[in-house]
Amino acid sequence: MTDPLTILGQARQGPVPADWRVFTKKRGKLSGFFHGTSQDPDPLLVITTDGAIEYASEQKPLTIVSFHDLAGMALQVRGSSFSDSSAVSISTWVDLTYRDGSKDKWRSPSFANDLPAIQGFIEAYGAHKALQGR
Repeated sequence: MTDPLTILGQARQGPVPADWRVFTKKRGKLSGFFHGTSQDPDPLLVITTDGAIEYASEQKPLTIVSFHDLAGMALQVRGSSFSDSSAVSISTWVDLTYRDGSKDKWRSPSFANDLPAIQGFIEAYGAHKALQGR
């Protein structure tokens, strides 16, 4: 995988390769103030055919997933509600299984339930596997 900081820099300045997916959103001024992140760049998630890199804030380390290290992944969805409410809260994430047998959960800190981001992550992994001939 190319250097993560180089990928994030290219995504912030554009243009990016056609097979990259870039997700960004404006950091809320009030939220940024209360979390001490108001001077940080906006959150950014870049998904390539090699992996995913996410910048959430200066206070959090970069989230990096290299598809080359993965043996597989599985989408997970959980819903919950209170008995006195008809509203359902949905939580989504991707379970990751690494080649060495270890497991992890990928859930974007900034785009947690953003379905296009999750779909892009899964599609990019599929493209990676197809390009590797597996």
